[in-house]
Amino acid sequence: MYAEARTLYERSGFGGRVGFGKRPAIVVIDMARSWLDDASPQGSSGLLPVLENTVKLIDVARAAGHPVFFSTMAFEKSDVAGPYGRKMLHLSQLGSLDAGSSMVELDPRLNRRADEPLLVKPRASVFWGTPFDSYLVGGGIDTLIITGCSTSGCVRATAESAHNVNLHTIVVREAVGDRSPLAHEVNLTDIDLRYADVMSLEDVSSYLKETPAQ
Repeated sequence: MYAEARTLYERSGFGGRVGFGKRPAIVVIDMARSWLDDASPQGSSGLLPVLENTVKLIDVARAAGHPVFFSTMAFEKSDVAGPYGRKMLHLSQLGSLDAGSSMVELDPRLNRRADEPLLVKPRASVFWGTPFDSYLVGGGIDTLIITGCSTSGCVRATAESAHNVNLHTIVVREAVGDRSPLAHEVNLTDIDLRYADVMSLEDVSSYLKETPAQ
């Protein structure tokens, strides 16, 4: 099924390769308790391998001196009024993304450092309503390496935003995930054809090690 979709889209001119640039940064999307803790209404222990692979990539990036960014989602009651809140029922009904809740805190295994920005976003893309683009411009970043969850939501939205601002956009296959395996595979295929290069953890790690920090 995925091969057929790829053939169809490639025949229509999709699926080009963007490759790596010269100045990379890592962004870790929403690896917080709300997504990782089984006690959360939307949590999934199936994302544990994603967390473990993300930690591996962060360690490589830190050792090479490349910047690392993190995001989480958190909402005040007023943030989910209107059509947005009516569509995203989990924001107001489940309480797992309430501002101030421990559920929106990053998983401690990420070991976020004080100089690594944490972006609290009100929408799927980490670019929406945050100063993320200012950080990237200020740091001269031309390559955004995306990890985290969920593939069908915030990872996809962030990849689209990065593509739209003309970044070399890379999604790490083993370091992104979704509560739905089907949604994960469908969206990973579509991301690779439309917005980003989906690449292996091994290849991205090698690039980070070989690319001098600036």
